[in-house]
Amino acid sequence: EVQLVESGGGSVQAGGSLKLSCVASGTNNTRLCMGWFRQPPGQAIDGIAAIDAAGRAAYVASVEGRFIASQDKARNTLWLQMDNLKPEDTGLYTCGAAPVSSGCQSYVYWGHGTQVTVS
Repeated sequence: EVQLVESGGGSVQAGGSLKLSCVASGTNNTRLCMGWFRQPPGQAIDGIAAIDAAGRAAYVASVEGRFIASQDKARNTLWLQMDNLKPEDTGLYTCGAAPVSSGCQSYVYWGHGTQVTVS
């Protein structure tokens, strides 16, 4: 069973930076697309960055130019470099993974999340 474990969250002042990591284990050579999701306090979870099967990253407008998602060649580790953080970036950041065989459309594996607080 695929397991995802996030790390790197914390509290930071506006304008600061954090780098999140998500490590996938138990993949059994299943190729995965991975993405980052964010749930602000009292709001629904939403996708903010993802890397497709070709290794291309896509972002929502609110983080474009400030966040960079990257993945290692083995596709087992996903990072999210977050710069120029704003208070509205506060939330629970969760890593999700979708089998490449699904066309990277079905996120079926999820981590427990790491909290980011920007003041």
